[in-house]
Parts: sequence; C-alpha cells; structure tokens
Amino acid sequence: MNPGTQRVSIFCRWLLVLACFLSVAQAATVEGVQLPDSVQLQGERLVLNGAGVREKFFFDIYVAGLYLPRPQANAHRILEQDQPWRMVMHFLYRKVSREKMAEGWQEGFQANLAPKALQLLQPRIDRFKSFFPTLHRGDRVILDHLPGRGVSVTINGRPAGLVEGADFARALLAIWLGDRPVTANLKRALLGRE
Repeated sequence: MNPGTQRVSIFCRWLLVLACFLSVAQAATVEGVQLPDSVQLQGERLVLNGAGVREKFFFDIYVAGLYLPRPQANAHRILEQDQPWRMVMHFLYRKVSREKMAEGWQEGFQANLAPKALQLLQPRIDRFKSFFPTLHRGDRVILDHLPGRGVSVTINGRPAGLVEGADFARALLAIWLGDRPVTANLKRALLGRE
C-alpha cells in the first residue's frame, strides 16, 4: 500500500470511529423532551442507551430514556447484569391517577414474572407502587438502580423511596425490556434500535 492510500485508509477509519462515537453520544429529543447524552449516578457516568414514547390507546403517556454504563442492544444481557442503570420518565399525558399508576406497574410485573417470583416480590412491589402519587404532564420520574443498594425513586427532584434487591431491579427493568414488555416499540427504542 502506498503512503497516500495508507493515509486515506487511516483517515477513513478515524472518521468511522468518530461517527460511531457521535451516534452514541448525541442527546435525544423525543416529543419535545430533551434527554442528555449521559448522566452521573453516584460518580459513575451512564450513557443514553435509547429513548422512546410509551403509548396506550393512541395516547402518548410518557417519554422514557434508559441509561447504562455502556450502550447495549441485547435485552437479555442487560437484564442478566447487576449493573447501575437509570430509567427516566417524562410524563406527556394530562393526568395519570395514582390508581392507574399502581395498576400499570402491577400489570408490568405480572406480565414478566412467573407466579412464584411475583408472590415473592409482591411486598416490595406494593411498597414501590405506594411511592407514586397522581402524575401530570411535565412531571418527571427517575428510577435509579445501584447494585447492592436497590432502586431509588425520585419524583420531580424529590426522593420518594428505595426498594432493595437485584431481583426487584431486574423485574422492574423487565417491564420495558422483558419478553412481554409494556410495548414492543418502546422496547426497541430503549435498546437503540429505532
């Protein structure tokens, strides 16, 4: 390979690496909601893995963004790892009552857990559901998983509570990434496939 061709080849490789980095590192805007390209969680940098809209009966309910230590597109691998993650939910719908929130969470857990596992987790699921008031357009929920600590819930910047256990964290994330996710489109978006 002559020196000129070698320089062009190196330059092309550099451009390819830069393009891959930018595609991962760019912030996302979904339905007018800006999601940063990365967040800090207890001193660890998490990157935006994907973002999308939770729809129900043609209504946009919330924008969701999933942050992980590094981009991953395999849902099973994500669920297998006891790693830090953040799920951000920006509510778009006018009003989601406390009862509807509790019902939605319960349905999500039931869809992705075997009956015995659901029974085992139910006390923690009930505590988790109790953290949520009626939510309105513009409200923001942050779910943070810290291995060894649990999942903390923050609503509009205020801590709402903590639920312990990697098993609970996995079951919660499976609501979006499990075999029976809340919606297939949102699952694909959170995995960065849309």
